[in-house]
Order: sequence, then structure tokens, then C-alpha cells
Amino acid sequence: MKKILIVDDSTVVRQLVKTTLETSVYRLFEAQNGEKAIELANKHKPDLIIMDIAMPGEIDGIEATRRIKTNPQTNNCQVIILSGTKENQRNEGLDAGAEDIFIKPFSPLDLISKVDNILGK
Repeated sequence: MKKILIVDDSTVVRQLVKTTLETSVYRLFEAQNGEKAIELANKHKPDLIIMDIAMPGEIDGIEATRRIKTNPQTNNCQVIILSGTKENQRNEGLDAGAEDIFIKPFSPLDLISKVDNILGK
């Protein structure tokens, strides 16, 4: 079973992504900030992380992505940046190691398609 970590400071967004992807095919985990994302990535080694950029705390989504992708224990985790932020911040996400960008607001069907594509479904 593929594991997906959903990272967003908004409970509403996390719940929307979770509801969109909740099937017997995926095991889902949630984190509300970058610090927790790194902790759960180390613990569960997800196949995919859906990462918001703008989150409170010392570690935003870009820094969390950078740390996850440079850690030998988690660098195989694929990351999709889920963000409604400015173009330069999205580029920073790719530079940090994210595989792709998904823009908010998003179509649930498009998200399912992108996730299935990345995870080889």
C-alpha cells in the first residue's frame, strides 16, 4: 500500500486532500507544519508528500522539502508542492527538490490523476 503524507497548516485543505485521496489504495498521514512533516517523513517514509509552501513556524514547505530531499533516509519520497503562491515561490519548491507543482484551488479529479501518475498507477 502506497503511503502519502499531506502537509498543510489549513485543516480544511488537509481534509479536502484526504477525502479526495481516501481509498483502499493509499495510507494517508497528515502534518500541520514543516517540522511535523519532517518528523513523519522520517518515521513513515511516505511514497509521496503533498506539501504546502506557506506555513507558520521556522520550517516552511520549501525548507521542509529541502531537508526531506537531502536526507538519505527520505530522499526517495516524491514531493508535490500544493500551493496558491507566487511563481517565484513555486520555482523555489522545484529547486528544493519537489517533483511537481499543483496549484490551489484544485480539482479533486486532477489531483487524483496527478497522484496516480506520480505513483505509477
